[in-house]
Order: sequence, then C-alpha cells, then structure tokens
Amino acid sequence: MIPNAFATASTAASSPSIPPAHDCDVLIVGGGPAGLSLSAALSQAGFSSIVLEQQSADTLARPADDGREIALTHPSVQLLTQLGSWQLLQPHETGRIREAQVHDGPLRALAGMQLDSHGSGVSHLGAIVPNSALRRTAWAVAAGSAHVRILDEARVLHAGTSRHGAQVEFTRGGDPAAQTLHAPLVVAADSRFSATRRQLGVGARMTDFGRTVIVCRMLHARPHGDIAHECFGYERTLAILPLPDDPGTGAHLCSTVVTAGTADATALMALSAEAFAATVQQQFDGRLGDMVLHGERHAYPLVAVYADRFAGHRFALVGDAAVGMHPVTAHGFNLGLSSVAGLTQTLRNARDAGQDIGSATSLRPHALAHHRHAWPVFQGTQAVVRLFTDARPLPRVLRRIVLGGADRLPPFKAAIVRQLTGSARPHLHGH
Repeated sequence: MIPNAFATASTAASSPSIPPAHDCDVLIVGGGPAGLSLSAALSQAGFSSIVLEQQSADTLARPADDGREIALTHPSVQLLTQLGSWQLLQPHETGRIREAQVHDGPLRALAGMQLDSHGSGVSHLGAIVPNSALRRTAWAVAAGSAHVRILDEARVLHAGTSRHGAQVEFTRGGDPAAQTLHAPLVVAADSRFSATRRQLGVGARMTDFGRTVIVCRMLHARPHGDIAHECFGYERTLAILPLPDDPGTGAHLCSTVVTAGTADATALMALSAEAFAATVQQQFDGRLGDMVLHGERHAYPLVAVYADRFAGHRFALVGDAAVGMHPVTAHGFNLGLSSVAGLTQTLRNARDAGQDIGSATSLRPHALAHHRHAWPVFQGTQAVVRLFTDARPLPRVLRRIVLGGADRLPPFKAAIVRQLTGSARPHLHGH
C-alpha cells in the first residue's frame, strides 16, 4: 500500500499575515544539515524561522568526525552553492566521483554495471563530502542568516498544531522551566527516528534490516581514479568511495563502507586495525594495493524509514524525518535537500498567492511532489537490497541478469545518470 504522503485535515481560514502571537514564520525541530539548510533557504526567501536543537552551539559549529562520507548529486551541489554552504568547504573536503562500478560477488567474477558521465554535459557523476563538513557549513550559513534564530541545548517536550497555528514546548540548557513558541508552521527535521513526527501523529513504516554499517577511511597504495565501487558479496556488501588525497601526506585515500549482519559486524569491529584492513583488501581483490586503516571505525544500525505523510495542517517533514534511506544507492541526503528546496518553493508560492503558509491546501503541493520523487527511489533501493543480499542460487542468477541487462541498455543507464547529474527537483529561485 502506497502511503498517502499528505495528511487530510481541515484548513484554517486565517490571514496570510503573521498574527502578533507568532514568534516566527516556521518552527524547525532539528539542527542537522537538513534543518539548518531549510532555515537558510527560508531566510533567502524572506521567511523567519527558529531552529530548536538539543546539541550545544559549540558542537554544532565544530562537529566531530563520524566517519560518514556523503555522495552528492549535481542538483544537491547547486542547492548548497545557492545557500552559500558549498563555498565554505575546504578543498580537501570535496571529492569527485567520475565513474561508478557495481560488482556482484567476487570482483574477479563477471564484470557488473558501469556508470559514467559521458554524454551528460558534465565531467563527473557527483561529489563526495564528509558528513561533519556538511554539518559545520550548514551551521555557519544558518547562524549567519538574517532571519534565522537557533536555540541550542533545547529539549523539545511536545510539538503540536491547532486551527490557527503550531506550538513547540521545550526546555533549554539547565533551566527546567518549560517555554512555548508559536508559528503558522512547524517542521520536523529531527532524524529518521523523529520524536516530533510521532508527536504530530504521523506514523512511518520502518525496515530494520538487522544489519550494521561500518564506515571508515583507508589509505591505499594505488590511485582510485575517482571511481566508486559497490561490491555485493553474498554475506557482506563493500563500498569503496574515492576521496581526495590526504592533505597532510598526499597519500591516496578512500572511504570504506562495509554492511554486514550484526554478529559479523561485531566481529569486524573487534578486529585489530591491521586485520580489518587485510579483510577489506582481500574482499576488494587487492585492486588498490596495500590498504591501511586511517582513523577510527564507526558502526551504525541499518534502518530505513518512510513517513506515512509528508505534510498536513500546520506541519511538514523534511530530511530523514520524511525519508530515511538505505545507504546503498547514496540517495539519503540528496532526498533531504530535495525536500528542503521543494518545501521552500511551496511556501514561497503560497505567500505570493496570499495564502496561509501553514494550511493543508498550501502544503499539499510539497507533500505530493516529494512523494512522487521519493517513493520510486525508496522502493527501488529496497528492491536492490533484497535482491543483492540474498545468497540463494536463484537470486544470484537474477542479479547477473539484471546487471548484465542494465549494462547493455543505454536508456536505463542514461536515466540513472540523469538522476545524478540533471535537475530532477526544483531549486531555489530568486531572493
């Protein structure tokens, strides 16, 4: 059953102008990259917002490295450039993916699908940036935006809606006294396990894969050529993502992503740095030569989420609170930025038409458009995961048929490349 993506509720008949009781135009719960990017985008569009985030300002300004590298499509890079956060990244924080190769089983077996940007008008499929750098730059832009107020160390107690507005009750810092903010609209941007989403009465279908993702950086002897690899083993999945050379030593560097069952992942995390590197090197068939662990390993449980609704009367969802993806197709943050651009444009259109920006009618275009964009990607990713992690004989045969057929079908490959390099979703327009 396909989720409705939109909450059916009565529409409030109120003036598009903000009543004096409102503290801002939009309350945003969650100060991650999606929530902060939304606040900056809204500011550029002339809307005021208040972001409530439980972490401290110091942590937001200088986030710790969490091992994750985020693959970005060209539309995502364009949006970050429009917001001004892309320009704040350091040169060593922006890598390029020139080509992507998909392998089924041992790398010495039949070659899988290959994707490149030839004929697309651009020189590469996409970019790759550390998650911590995206968080840092999103904070810097939002904190410097004229119409954005960020409340750090804010613990949200409840988010709710009424006919005429949305309310968020919270405490801040060491003060136990509860405070309440009011606005025409509240946006949940507080992760795929969003408490705000639940408080707003929105359910979500969750898929717990019972697997764990291990991410880390590794030094290697041979250059990677800006090629990303997705290697589907029958028990483990290995992704090798090209990174810029180490800025200090000039050594070749890649991001390694291992997806394994929980018990297997626990054993991998318990290995010494040398034994872990040897295991990855062996699964990658030594293509990059000797590999050495560079920094810490980080492990994350693998859960995908798709909210039942993306918007309703006085509320909307963006980022992982709306759709939390399996990382295998690298669409997660790109969908999050797409929801940021789509919601901002929807609110702009409503304001320009003299409508209440928090009404169900005004928010419907965002909910439906994001669902049309996200649902096929989400379902396609789920299908890929099911097919490529099944070790039974028939799925193994089907995998080779799918990869071989896809590699020989230019229209299919071109559609994937367009998703990465083209403009599949709206961008911000004018200030």
